Amino acid sequence: MRRDKHRASRPIADYFSAYAWGVLGFNLAVILWGAFVRATGSGAGCGSRWPSCNGQVIPRSPELETIIEFTHRASSGVLLLLVAGLVIGAFRFFPKGHLVRLGAVLAGCFLVLEAFLGASLVLFGWVTTNDSVARVVVMGVHLVNTLLLTAWLTLTAWWATYPDQRLELSSHRRTFTLLVIGLAGVLVLAISGAIAALGDTLFPASSLFEGLSQDVSPGAHLLLRLRTLHPLIAVLVGLYVGISMFRLQSSHSSLQTASLARSVLSLVILQLALGALNVILLAPVWMQIVHLLVADLIWIALVLTSVSALSRTIQAPASR
Repeated sequence: MRRDKHRASRPIADYFSAYAWGVLGFNLAVILWGAFVRATGSGAGCGSRWPSCNGQVIPRSPELETIIEFTHRASSGVLLLLVAGLVIGAFRFFPKGHLVRLGAVLAGCFLVLEAFLGASLVLFGWVTTNDSVARVVVMGVHLVNTLLLTAWLTLTAWWATYPDQRLELSSHRRTFTLLVIGLAGVLVLAISGAIAALGDTLFPASSLFEGLSQDVSPGAHLLLRLRTLHPLIAVLVGLYVGISMFRLQSSHSSLQTASLARSVLSLVILQLALGALNVILLAPVWMQIVHLLVADLIWIALVLTSVSALSRTIQAPASR
C-alpha cells in the first residue's frame, strides 16, 4: 500500500498544525504588546526612525519607553520569520491548490502590509500625543489589517488541523450572509473601540463624571465625540452576533459548529461586561489589555465558527 501523494502525511500535518496554532498565539501576544505600547505612550520610544531604534540596531542604555517600543519591534520581526516558516511549510507539506497554502500566503501578504502601516505611524509621527485625523484613519486601517492577518493565520491553522475540509458556500448562502454581516460588524466595532481607547489615552479623566463631561462638551475633540459611539455600537453588534450564534447553534447539524457558536456567545456576554467595567474604572492600562484580549478571542472564535459552518469534509481516496 502507498500513501496518497496528494495528501500530507499525518505526523507532518500534526506538527505543522501545532506550529500554525503557535504562530497564531504569538501573533496575539504581539497585538497585545502593541496595545501596551499605545496605552503607555511609548510609540516614540525609538524616535522617528524605522526600522532602526534611535539610529541603532540595538539601543544602548535605553529608557523604559525605548525598551517597550523596541520589544514590540523585535517581536514583530520574530513574527515575520515565523510566518515565513508557515508559508514555506505550507508549500512543502501540502499539495497544490490546498487551502493551507492560500491561508499562509495571504497571512504573509497582510503581515508585510502590517509592517508598512506600523512603520508609517512612526515615520509620520502618529504616535504618543498626536491627535490628528490622519492618525485616526491610519490607525483604523492598521487595525483592520491586523484582524485580517489574524483571520488568515486562524484559517491556516484550522485547515492544517482539518486538511480534508473544503469550503462549500453555494449550499450555505443564508448562513454565509449571516456570518459575513457579523464579521463586518465586529470590524466596525473594533475600529470604534480603538478610537475610544486612543481617546482614553490622550484625554484621561479623573472620574466617570469628568469623562462624561468631556464627551458632551461643545468644544470636545473629535476623538471624544467618536468615543461616545463605541458603547452603542458594542451593544448593537453584540446583540446581532449573539442572536446569530444562538440561531446557528440551534439549527446547525454539526456539533463542532454548535460548540464554537456557544463559545462566541459566551465571549460576547463577557466582553459587554468587561466594557462596562472598563468605563467604570476609567480604562486603566491593564483593563484595556484584557478588553482587547477578549475582543481578539471573539474575532478568532467567530472566524472559526464561520469556517466550520461553511465547510464539509471530503472523503479521501482509498490507498492502494
